[in-house]
Amino acid sequence: MKGEVSHELEVNVPAGQAWELYSTNELAKLAEKEVEHIEKIELEGDGGVGTIAHLIFAPGTPGVSSYKEKFTKVDDEKRVKETEGIEGGYMDLGFTLFRAIFEIIEKGNDSCIIKSTIQYEVKEEAAANVQYVSIQPLANIAEIAKNYLIKNKA
Repeated sequence: MKGEVSHELEVNVPAGQAWELYSTNELAKLAEKEVEHIEKIELEGDGGVGTIAHLIFAPGTPGVSSYKEKFTKVDDEKRVKETEGIEGGYMDLGFTLFRAIFEIIEKGNDSCIIKSTIQYEVKEEAAANVQYVSIQPLANIAEIAKNYLIKNKA
């Protein structure tokens, strides 16, 4: 079983500035500071393809205690970053693919869209676990990124 959900948020900063945040480890560091359910994010790598992010959730957070994802694509020209779950989290719930795609879409000189998409595949016997797929955490991170970008506008 396959599926996809996405969210778009307009931000009044240049696309290049938003991409600087999304294309590096800075977004993970910001999420670690600002997302209350995340206790810690351990990063292995420089933010490029192959980087592994290990998200450790705060005690009492519903669901899993940790999740590892690998950066599988960082395209500076198209401003697209993709991560895939490799351990824990959705992988423990019968998902064979859990991919997050972040796109920074230029709207004008001083405006862009942060588009967040989740693509997933789940084993038939675990199809009921699709109910746990939510774009909301990525929408929340986009909102945090928006506030950060506007506050630190170049």
